[in-house]
Amino acid sequence: MPELPEVETTVRGLRPVLEGQVLTEVATRRDGLRRAFPVDMRQRLSGARVTALGRRAKYGLIETDRGDTLIFHLGMSGRWRVDPGELLPHDHLVIETGEGRRLALNDPRRFGSVDLVRTETVPDFSAFRSLGPEPLGLDFTPEHLRRALAGRRLSIKLALLDQRIVAGLGNIYVCEALYDARIDPHTPAGTLTSVALERLVPAVRVVLEAAIEAGGSSLRDYARPDGELGYFSKQFAVYGRAGEACACGGTVERYAEGGRSTFWCPSCQRG
Repeated sequence: MPELPEVETTVRGLRPVLEGQVLTEVATRRDGLRRAFPVDMRQRLSGARVTALGRRAKYGLIETDRGDTLIFHLGMSGRWRVDPGELLPHDHLVIETGEGRRLALNDPRRFGSVDLVRTETVPDFSAFRSLGPEPLGLDFTPEHLRRALAGRRLSIKLALLDQRIVAGLGNIYVCEALYDARIDPHTPAGTLTSVALERLVPAVRVVLEAAIEAGGSSLRDYARPDGELGYFSKQFAVYGRAGEACACGGTVERYAEGGRSTFWCPSCQRG
């Protein structure tokens, strides 16, 4: 599933194509994805000018001068294709701009979603109401984690996947951030020391920023809007590397928790 860096990379790839442009055509090629497309989407977006693009957690945001914001989620396999030579069977939403550019939202598994809401109501969008702070934002601090994790007995690995604690973190980058911070993923979240939290917050940021710089991870069929694969997977320190040597000389191990695989190095993740 595309995680925060993949969505951020997508938004950055769409920005030079869409920002400031008038949407001359908005066409759907099926009824919807995980749920139906908004019935009035074509009427509300055709002729509108895109004023800004952004991201909240794992959702992309496209704002227009008519006071509407299109909110998209890429699901398991979705991606935007820019200026495709021809439309493919799984290009389910097609947008054209006044510059003659074309964008197609391609989603073979149809686990993604597209919603259209009034811009002033975006914070109240159902998926956003209980989200924690953005991990790259100023509100994500060691003090925030200390308060949010107080008394929590679940593992720090599962706690960081709780979107109410921090928004947008997924399995891959939590594994990598805990490794970077040298924290045992089994550790009960509420028992982490202040020193460990001071390591963890910058580790999360460093891992996410490196992944964004690399264009995300080319897991399964994820690709950026320009069609290029992300290359952060080549930098994984532990994720997907069970049985391989860690940089410290230990061996990367894997265990399952909460239906997810966790990769870690028992030799150096002890904090």
